[in-house]
Amino acid sequence: MRRKPFRVGRSKTGLGLFAVEEISKGEFIVEYKGRRLRNEDADRLADRGAKYLYEINSRWTVDGSNRRNVARYANHSCRPNAESDVTRERKIVIRATKRIHPGDEITYDYGKDYFDLIIKPMGCKCDKCRGKGRKRHLNGKGKHLNGAGKRHLNGSGKPRGNGTSH
Repeated sequence: MRRKPFRVGRSKTGLGLFAVEEISKGEFIVEYKGRRLRNEDADRLADRGAKYLYEINSRWTVDGSNRRNVARYANHSCRPNAESDVTRERKIVIRATKRIHPGDEITYDYGKDYFDLIIKPMGCKCDKCRGKGRKRHLNGKGKHLNGAGKRHLNGSGKPRGNGTSH
C-alpha cells in the first residue's frame, strides 16, 4: 500500500495539508469522504454551524466532518496547486494541477460563490492575496503557512459554508 503523499500540519488559518513528497501534475492526492445527505438536510446542518459540507450536485451533499476525512484540511487559495472534481460515481477527488514540492501546502480554489460570501468579508489569507510567493523550505518539513477555513457552499461541486477555521 502506497504511503500518503501528504500530512496534516499547522497552516496560517489552522490546519492544512502539506506534501511530504513530490506530487506530479494530474496525480490523485486524496478523496473527500463522508456520509451523503440530501441538500435540504445539509442546509439545516449548515444553519446550525456545521462545517465541511461539500455539495456534489443539486440533490446531494457530502458531510466531510469525520476526522478520518483528511481531505477536509485542504485549504482555499486564489493560486491553487490542486483542484476538486466530482466523478461519475459522485466521489469527490482532489488532484494536483501542477507539480507540488515537499513542504508545499496543498490548496484548491473553493469557487467564486464561496469566496464572495465567506472569504472576501474576512480577507483572504492565501499567499497570493498576502503578497507572498512560493516558499522553499531548507528542511522540507513544510512550515508553509497559508489558506483559509472552510465549509462548503454552492451547487457546482464546490465548498459551502460559514468559513470558520479548523
